[in-house]
Amino acid sequence: MTVKVIGAGLAGSEAAYRLAGLGVDVELYDIKPRKFTPAHKNENFGELVCSNSLKGKDPFSNACGLLKEEMRILGSLTMEAAANSEVPAGGALAVDREKFAAYITKKLQSRKNIKIICREVSQIPEGWCIIATGPLTTEGLSRSISNICGGQLHFYDASAPIVSRESINFSKCFTGDRYGKGGDDYLNCPLTKEEYENFTEELVKAERADLHSFEKGEIFEGCMPVEVMAARGKDSLRFAMLKPVGLRDAEGNKFYAVLQLRKENGEGEAYNLVGFQTNLKFSEQKRVFSMIPALENADFLRYGVMHRNTFINSPACLNADFSHKLRPELFFAGQITGVEGYVESAASGILAAIHLYEKLNGREPQIPQNTTVCGALSAHIAGANADFQPMNANFGILKAPEKTIKDKKQRYAYLARRAIENITEYKQKLNIY
Repeated sequence: MTVKVIGAGLAGSEAAYRLAGLGVDVELYDIKPRKFTPAHKNENFGELVCSNSLKGKDPFSNACGLLKEEMRILGSLTMEAAANSEVPAGGALAVDREKFAAYITKKLQSRKNIKIICREVSQIPEGWCIIATGPLTTEGLSRSISNICGGQLHFYDASAPIVSRESINFSKCFTGDRYGKGGDDYLNCPLTKEEYENFTEELVKAERADLHSFEKGEIFEGCMPVEVMAARGKDSLRFAMLKPVGLRDAEGNKFYAVLQLRKENGEGEAYNLVGFQTNLKFSEQKRVFSMIPALENADFLRYGVMHRNTFINSPACLNADFSHKLRPELFFAGQITGVEGYVESAASGILAAIHLYEKLNGREPQIPQNTTVCGALSAHIAGANADFQPMNANFGILKAPEKTIKDKKQRYAYLARRAIENITEYKQKLNIY
């Protein structure tokens, strides 16, 4: 039995390498080196496009660091390549991009049961397959994916920031929906006239992230960044994202402007800033959005992003094992599923390969617990979500501790210890190592 893996980025490379290591024959398809997307330049596989950083190292204070540790336990090619190409970067894991991609390519080429085929795939193949074509999937394959996903294919990523519940100043906000409808799903963060004017002034002046040339003028067609809206006039946000109409606190007070926060998960451990799609640099998001009184001490679990990114509405199309709901032999992996970031994409490739291998051998796939980052990301792509957006690794998506731990460092350390223990147990239960 041969499994086709489409795309040799981080997710596809991980999936192909894992399946080959389990004795499965793999056909790995990629358009390189005959053709390149607008973002790619390196002929090798596993190319890092935007940055050479894989984010934080420490698993006990950084969720991406924890995910790296989970991946090492599961035997990650990405982590192996990073260890062999690391460059100094303080608390972050950064790599020499050329050496990193060359290492991954050499490892894939060394597997005799991986057949590398350099050509474009424009239709989803029949049979066992993993689609891992990333945020710049070519036009023909995008149409094929769109067809099988009911037209639910997004061509850009416009995500608002997410903050942890515990970091919100509840003395400076109130619950309720507009005109008294709904329950406590929304937190309303009011601003006075002076606070609003200071906020919008800094928002307009804030430094924005650079875009690739092929993204400019394209990704904002369906969604206006909050900083662009603010530049259109001093009251523009009061008629849009910060509209106060219909919002009063328990005493019946009206407000000059109001930001709404909406629960990001069922447990209510994280909230997103409604309508705050933004292209500001992360440091500027922290600085400016913390000017909102209720967010003065906000812990940002995820910053807002706006960039070219093809991804499917995974909750409508995929199971938690990354397989398609209507075609159990078809799997997806990487950013196209709605995981955000290098490490997250690579992790999904590992998981998709493990789950496919279990199905291939007549076993029901085992999903990691949502006490692990791997399991929490799996739950995110399959969980009911009417406003699905890509997600990166953060402690807010993990199942809450069994007991209240107020100190953030202690809570993160507890979550990390529990995740490492549970992913180790998961590995042992798989019985494939």
